[in-house]
Parts: sequence; structure tokens; C-alpha cells
Amino acid sequence: MKTLLNKMIILGTCLPLIAAAYPLDGYEDTGIRRLEASRLSHEGVIKGPKQPAGAMLPTDKVDIRLLGHQEMSFPEPDAALSAQIKKLLGSDAPHYGITVLDLSDPDNPRYAEHNGDYKQNVGSVGKLVVGLAIFQALADLWPDENDRIRMLRETIITANDFSHWDHHTVRMYDVENQKLTRRALKDGDQATLWEYLDWMVSPSSNAAAGMLMHEAMLMRQFGTDYPPTAEQAKHFFASTPRKELSSLFVKTFIEPLERNGFDPDKFRQASFFTREGKKRVQGPGSSYATARQLMLYGLKVEQGKLVDEFSSRQLKRLIYVTERRIRYASSPALKDAAVYFKSGSLYSCKEEEGFKCGKYKGNRKNYMNSFAIVESPAGENRLHYMVMLISNVLKKNSAYAHQKLATDIHRLMDKAHPENKMVKE
Repeated sequence: MKTLLNKMIILGTCLPLIAAAYPLDGYEDTGIRRLEASRLSHEGVIKGPKQPAGAMLPTDKVDIRLLGHQEMSFPEPDAALSAQIKKLLGSDAPHYGITVLDLSDPDNPRYAEHNGDYKQNVGSVGKLVVGLAIFQALADLWPDENDRIRMLRETIITANDFSHWDHHTVRMYDVENQKLTRRALKDGDQATLWEYLDWMVSPSSNAAAGMLMHEAMLMRQFGTDYPPTAEQAKHFFASTPRKELSSLFVKTFIEPLERNGFDPDKFRQASFFTREGKKRVQGPGSSYATARQLMLYGLKVEQGKLVDEFSSRQLKRLIYVTERRIRYASSPALKDAAVYFKSGSLYSCKEEEGFKCGKYKGNRKNYMNSFAIVESPAGENRLHYMVMLISNVLKKNSAYAHQKLATDIHRLMDKAHPENKMVKE
């Protein structure tokens, strides 16, 4: 289970209109084979899309930015900036929760919020909680960073029923033969812990998230004897009383949030991302977040305080958008920017005369959520800011709405720093 199979075909993460993450030169360090396919496609060696300038930072340039500002907390909301942000929302403002933290001058940060405690299910943004749980468990069990890197690179996860089921397709890349195919994740598919993290974040694979939640619970149960054999893992989940599994779920996913300074009444992932996971392990209830709590997550990442510096740095690299940009990250104004991004959506429709339901355009529910860190231009970072955005605006294309807000907010940031270049149209 621990031995990486040299010629194993590793599943990568790709879905049309889904962003991929981690710097493109990261294959040698991480073993994430999807990265090698993306790098080669950008160079024209294999067929695939070219990346915008903002996606081309090398790994050593993708770093946390506030190590010298450990004591920073949110300033009092800037009234003028908050008013500007609210104005951008127009008549839909009551249906948004948004926070903005301008770090372009880190000695004089500016903070804005509107409905900062507006709470709802943030969908796949909750996968940031799973990432935190994994890195907290790794840090608790293996304090030495080299040991954690070894576990990330060498631990093999085999998809089982906890991955059932997911509509997302994943990349299968044969490095030796430079052959790339796509299909859904299925039972028996193997990849490293690091690759599963990439899959969970980059195409937002629910199947990968289900397996990572399965593995995080095993880490807490088996400690430094992790990973167990497949038979041991199966026996544990089959024989452990449901109440004990629920308690372990809380220990694995809720307690790390509390330890890192979050309020679980305002931010938590309280269930599996897969149907079978929900069936097998009962979580503590509903999942949700607020824009203010998401901003705290972003701030702790930049300060190196989310678990520790190593974990914060790796989590930031995992959300670095290096392929197709979607939703908030798809704004043309951000093409030269490095964007660190996770989104999540939930929408549903009911029959309504004169209304046609569409993707991200529900009339019963239309949740769209964006977590974004922006450094612009990439590598120069004349602008550095974070935006956390939660919305439930019915009957409007929420993906487009978030894209437009990204453009408008970037223009505000650019205007606020006249020493910086203006947004190119």
C-alpha cells in the first residue's frame, strides 16, 4: 500500500470547465502525474490547452506572503471600501455575503465586508476543510516535514465504495507512454495521497474527497500505524459502532477547525461528499460557512498559521489555478494574475411559468461560493488581495455574476493603488 508502482497509470483530474491546481513544475517534487501532462501540453509536446501568464509561476514562487505579519488580524471594516463593494452587488446585495482583504500594502491592510456572517452550504468550498483535516493529521502524527512529504508521495490510496459515486471525470496519464485519457473514478483505481488531494481540489472530485475523508479517519484511528491494509480498513468501518464512527468523524474534521481558531457554528464540513460515505458514517448535521470564516482561513494560510508553515504552503499550492479558469477565476481582468481559488455550487429548480432552469441558475436554490486569493501580476504582486464570496441569487447565472464581480473588484483594487498598472481591457 505504501509502495508507489513505477509503471502504474495514475488518475489525474480534469473536467471541462474545471480548474486544475498546483504549479506545473511540481511533478518532480510531488509525483502528481497530472502536472506532467499539463506541463507537456503547455509546451506543445502533447495535445492540450495553453495556460495564461498568471498560471505559469514555478513552485518556488508560489509561497505564503505574510510570514512577517504574524500578529495581523482583520482591521475594522473600511466604511468607504465596504460601501463600494456593496454598490457592486446592486439590488441583489441582501443575497450576498462577501469579505475583501486588501494586502497590497501589508503594513496598512484594508478590510471590507457585507453580510460577513451570512451562512449557507458552500458546496465544494468545504473541501478546504478536508484538506485541513489531512494536513493536521499528518502534522500530529509525523512532526518532521520530510516524513510528511514521504507519506504524501508514497501512500497509495485505492478507491473503494466510499468513492461512490461522482459525475466528474478524471485524468489518466501514463507518463512513460505520454498517453492521456479521461474517465470516471472507479473502484480499484490507485493514486498517491498527494494525487488524491490534487484531484479533490482541481476538478473538485467528490469521489476523491470521499476517499480522502475515509483516509483521514483511518489516520486518526491507526496513528503512526497508518496506512492499514485494505482488509483492516474494511473491517474497521464494518465493525465499529455507528456512534463511535460519528465521534471519530468529529475528531477528524470538526476538532481541527476548533484547534485552528475557527468557529464550527459558522464553518464546518459535517458530512461526506459521497452518497456511500454519508450512508456509512453519520456526521454532526449540516455543512456551512460564512465569508468571514473563509477569510480567516485565507489569512491563516498566508501567515503560515493553518496547522503550520509547511501545511499552509502546500494548501496554497494545491489551490493555485494552473489550467482552465472558471467562475470568479475566469475574469479576463485576472489573466496575468496568480489566482488561488476554490469554488462550490448547489442549485435546484421548481416548475415556474415563464422561467427556464439552467446550470447555476436555479429558482429554488442557487448557491454559488468563491474562495479567491489574487496576486497581480503573477510574480510581481503589486496587488495582493483576498475575496470570499457567498451568494444565493435566484434565476440569475451565478457563475457569470461571480466572474463579473471579480472584474469589478479587481478594478477597485487597481484604482486604490495608483502606483500599480491599470487593468488591461
